[in-house]
Amino acid sequence: MAAAHSHEGSTGVARRPVGLPFRQVAPAWAALVLLAVLAWLVTIDQARGMGVGPGTMGMSLPLFLAMWVVMMAAMMFPSVAPVAILWSRSIVARSSGATRTWRIAQFVAGYLVAWSAFGLVAFIALLGAEQLVESSPEAARWLGVGIFAAAGIYQLTPAKDACLRHCRSPMMSLLHYGNFKGAARDFRVGVHHGLYCVGCCWGLMVVLVAVGVMNVAAMAVLAAVILVEKLWSRGEQLSKAVGVAFLAFAVLVAFEPSLLPGLRAAEVDTMGGMGSMGGTGMGSGGP
Repeated sequence: MAAAHSHEGSTGVARRPVGLPFRQVAPAWAALVLLAVLAWLVTIDQARGMGVGPGTMGMSLPLFLAMWVVMMAAMMFPSVAPVAILWSRSIVARSSGATRTWRIAQFVAGYLVAWSAFGLVAFIALLGAEQLVESSPEAARWLGVGIFAAAGIYQLTPAKDACLRHCRSPMMSLLHYGNFKGAARDFRVGVHHGLYCVGCCWGLMVVLVAVGVMNVAAMAVLAAVILVEKLWSRGEQLSKAVGVAFLAFAVLVAFEPSLLPGLRAAEVDTMGGMGSMGGTGMGSGGP
């Protein structure tokens, strides 16, 4: 089954899948990275104007989902590249022209639909967190403790291991998806892989409820963890280490609620605007 796994270099970092020369893989990798960079630029620009605060920070559901999809493209596209490239190459080998473009678009759409569904759950959770911050700041602190504890525990579960193994085995995924049939085959492949990706990463993403959904620094750290988990040969051990770190952080935030900017009410400055958000640098909203 050697062909079902990626080669690993002396550094322990997973290389490209067997049988895919670098000159053939590089353009696809570059395209995904470029899309991720563009998504990061949009995310950073939006975050600069919104700062870090509790809940959805006034975003309506359509606006939030649009922003969420951009965030997921920024954070997930580099790590999803191995499976995306392999499936796209299978499409290229069997179709051409407009049909090829349509099939690839279906795959990408299916993947983003899976994350959009999770975004709807996140929106509801953020609304609940926002109401809790307004009604009971003390309870909001313990919600933060629970979020980090739950995220940490999930990192140590067999369910996390199973989803991570799926995401770390592009050739095995490709063999499985070869059995998919029908006109919506590529869309279903995208949804299926997206759901595994959600299963792998939801525990990491949920911490944004506690630290702020537009917290760019937190997003960057989580994106790095997701990438290394999936591509490094010791990614499964890293997953466990992150779980332990989350559990330790859950204990810490019980005594230092200032580490939970996403669960703290915004301060109002003398000009009537939004002041600093517990040291998060949320600028004045006054004229």
